[in-house]
Amino acid sequence: MSEIQIDPVSGVAYALHGPADGEPLMLTMPLMASQEAIFGAALLTMLDGYLSRLTDRYRVLLVDYPSIGASRDIPPEQLTAERVSADLLAVATAAGFERFSYWGYSWGGGVGLQLAGRSDRLKALVIGGWPPIGGPYKDIADAAERKQHDPEASSMVVLRSKAQYTQWIHYNRSVQLHWNEAEALARMRALPKLVFHGEKGDLVEAGIPVPIASLIRNHAARLRELGWELLEVPGVGHEACIKPELFVPALRAFLDHSLKSQ
Repeated sequence: MSEIQIDPVSGVAYALHGPADGEPLMLTMPLMASQEAIFGAALLTMLDGYLSRLTDRYRVLLVDYPSIGASRDIPPEQLTAERVSADLLAVATAAGFERFSYWGYSWGGGVGLQLAGRSDRLKALVIGGWPPIGGPYKDIADAAERKQHDPEASSMVVLRSKAQYTQWIHYNRSVQLHWNEAEALARMRALPKLVFHGEKGDLVEAGIPVPIASLIRNHAARLRELGWELLEVPGVGHEACIKPELFVPALRAFLDHSLKSQ
């Protein structure tokens, strides 16, 4: 595994994979710089399923974020969309990325929208498991409020303490209350961008329906008008991200094509 480094500005731990002169690509959740330390050896196979299909050309930046792995703690109430965007741009700079492509899934996919709406440093955007239009930020925040005193065991594999779980409330409320979606989507119109999801990718969290796949389908025509490419992965749900063989080749082809003329 590549050596873990710490960005002194953001306190974010990161690791780089692939050729030093490769095309810069930030790859976020569900992949992390400290993948083995966080999840154990079992999920290294998943990580390799991504890296083995990308690192012949791409310089892949993995991060431990937010407040996971080797990264510095962030008080949960400080995890806002503005803070997240600033931290990830800072760690990109620390890694030597001036302009770069971004690829994230679920929460990491939503973060990609924030970066693209706030910065001109992205060259291409791939988001998975999150709808660019009408994202269920309120639903996720409401569900997190219901679960904050007893988070599911899968969350605690990543988080340092139950108290940290409230960061998802603060982050999603910050987007819900302060983000101008229409303005952000207009700003990124010329950016090459793709959204993908599992066919069965809607969720129910703490009894609250969280539409993801259905929102992307419902807004498909408008997304295409705004320049998005769409990919639906058949036969899987929100867990599609753990099966890179199902979609990484197609997304790699999208990135290769999109970056050809840049």
